[in-house]
Amino acid sequence: MLFREAIGPVRRIEAEAPAARPPKPRPDTRRHDEDEAEALRESMRQPLDALAYAMGEVLEFRRDELPPQTLKRLKRGEFAVQDELDLHRMRVDEAEAALRVFLGEARRSQFPCVRLVHGKGLRSEAGPVLKALVDRVLRHRGDVLAFASAPAAQGGTGATLVLLRGH
Repeated sequence: MLFREAIGPVRRIEAEAPAARPPKPRPDTRRHDEDEAEALRESMRQPLDALAYAMGEVLEFRRDELPPQTLKRLKRGEFAVQDELDLHRMRVDEAEAALRVFLGEARRSQFPCVRLVHGKGLRSEAGPVLKALVDRVLRHRGDVLAFASAPAAQGGTGATLVLLRGH
């Protein structure tokens, strides 16, 4: 009552219906279209190794005792390579003997990570013979914890990074 005495006579204002808003514009897909076009351009620039990875020509192995994250780090090339063996131009029997000697010496020298260069077998009529040899030998050695095809900058699918067990 004090309020009405202080204000005086009032009249009720009827609320008007809110003005109709125009519909929101459809999202601009220009950025999306640009992203898609860039992805297409990038896929055309991919090195051949990336295509080989996609086609399953990658070597990869991990013992159960080794965490999966360690294999991911190896595949990214995060381990320092202490020694390397190049098997190019070797016959299979020579390559196998050299590989066994090299791995034994690397383990005795306590080199945890080594690189084996075997090539991709592109010039071999029989395919990647040395690569298959490396895969077979490494899987059967107890001192090999993990191995994976090297990142492109370190030889790609033509080389393999190997993690060896310590003494």
